[in-house]
Order: sequence, then C-alpha cells, then structure tokens
Amino acid sequence: MKVFVTGASGHLGSAVVPELISAGYSVVGLARSGKAAESVQALGAAVRRGGLDDLDVLSAAAAEADAVIHLAFRHDLMQVGDLAAAAEADLSAVRAMAEPLVGTGKSLVGTSGTAMLAHMGVRGRAGTEGDVGDGGYRIDTENEIIALGEQGVRSSVVRLPPSVHSDLDWHGFVPALIGFARDNGFAGYLAEGTNRWPAVHTRDAARLYRLAVESAPAGTRLHAVGDEGVEFRDIAAAIGRGLDIPTRRVAPDDASARFGFLAAFVPVDNPTSAARTERLLQWQPEHPGLIADIDAGHYFR
Repeated sequence: MKVFVTGASGHLGSAVVPELISAGYSVVGLARSGKAAESVQALGAAVRRGGLDDLDVLSAAAAEADAVIHLAFRHDLMQVGDLAAAAEADLSAVRAMAEPLVGTGKSLVGTSGTAMLAHMGVRGRAGTEGDVGDGGYRIDTENEIIALGEQGVRSSVVRLPPSVHSDLDWHGFVPALIGFARDNGFAGYLAEGTNRWPAVHTRDAARLYRLAVESAPAGTRLHAVGDEGVEFRDIAAAIGRGLDIPTRRVAPDDASARFGFLAAFVPVDNPTSAARTERLLQWQPEHPGLIADIDAGHYFR
C-alpha cells in the first residue's frame, strides 16, 4: 500500500512516516523545500515536492496513493494570528486531496484538535469523540472530512491535544512555553493554573494514525490522548524545574506579553477522553506522560 503524507518532515511526520514504513507501507511525503525533502528522504520515504497551496500537486498525489494522511497545517499563519487564513488553507488542501478519493473506498485520515471541544462549550466533564461542533476554526474541515464517509471515502479525523510531546518535539507548544519561560525568567500560569491540558506522546499518536489508515470506519472521530488532563500549573512547575527558575502566576492582562501566540491556549480547560478510540482500534498509549517526559530533560538540552 502507498500512503501519501502531508507534513511528513514535521514533528509528527517524523514519527508517522517510520511507523508506516516499519509496518510495510510505501510512503510518499510532501516537501515544500529542499531541506524538507532531505528530511523526508532520511526517514525512508519518497518525496513529492509542493506545499499546501499547491492544490494540483495534492490532488495528483492523493489520486496515486492508496491512502492519505494529512498532518500539515499553516502554523506560520497561526503564529501571527491569522487563524482564518490558516483554516482556509487547510480546508482547500483537504478538498483537493478528497476529490480523487470519492467513491474509491480509500482511506483519508485528517487532523484536528481537542482544544476545539472547549470552544464547543464542553464544560464540567471530559470531552469525547462524540462531541461535535456545527462550525468554526478547524471544525469546518473536520466536519467536511467526516462527511466524506458518506461519499465512498473511509475518512477519519485524529484530534490531537495541545501537547504532543517527545524528544522529536522542537517546535510545538511545550518548546514554545519553555522559550517564553526563559524570556520571562519564570514559568507562568494563569489564574489558579487548575485548567487541564490533555497530552499524548508523539510515538503513541503516530501509531494511532497507522491504525486509522488500516481500520478506522468511515466517518470516525478519534482522540490521540494519553494524559486525559494535566493541570497547567503542573506543566509550569515541570518547566520551572527543568530551567531552574521559579513558577509564578500571571495576571490575565499580562497573558499576551508573557505567552505570545499561546495566550489564548494557556487558560483552556480541555480534559479529554480517548476511551472510545481505545476500544474501537485497540489502541493504548505506551510511552511516558507529559510531566515525566518534561522531567526527562531532553526539552532543555
């Protein structure tokens, strides 16, 4: 089976591609630059040059594949605050890849986030795979992928938590928080810091993507969650230990100055269950949880 993977040179791709290859799949990875192409080749995959804006390239690569895993996202736009443009680019890319898959029964695995559950109004309990939003940032793309299940595509969406962590994580939310803590001279949290972030180890998430390609039913939402909810002040404390700096409460008015583009994410309370995913695909997280992984020290080297 040939699997086309967007975002193949990124943090998650660097685990998903080897996971697929070790299971016997042939992988073609999208690469926007020469450096990205070298990274994809080093992982053992073939290279398809192009970016998320190259819709003809995406469509042709999807048509030639037996399955598609969509990991890429315009994080450059997200980090400068242009969430609408990032979401629109994602939706356009999904539509381009989905068109040649309609009616084929092939698998398309997309990517979304658990943080959307908080914006859907899920409160006072852990969010589940059955929680669905009508529309909004990244929700539109998620819903469109799920709807492909009624059009002859074995579509599924993996919702990732705010922290996908491991020694492969150099540009995610944890490294960003560590960078802000270094700049601030302390590891911060908002309010009481009792809001909860779910988390998953990169390699556990990679295994879930492979299982989704292999056996997720059409129109399935999946949760890649190892830690159901880690209190943010515990995350801050672990970062403080790693940097040997104090942990401190941040006033809401100072959130943007102290947390930059993550200011809107830091206070999110997002406990999330993966119980249905675990039962459906016989998936169990096996790697260290978030606090243990931060305490391992690799983020500070």
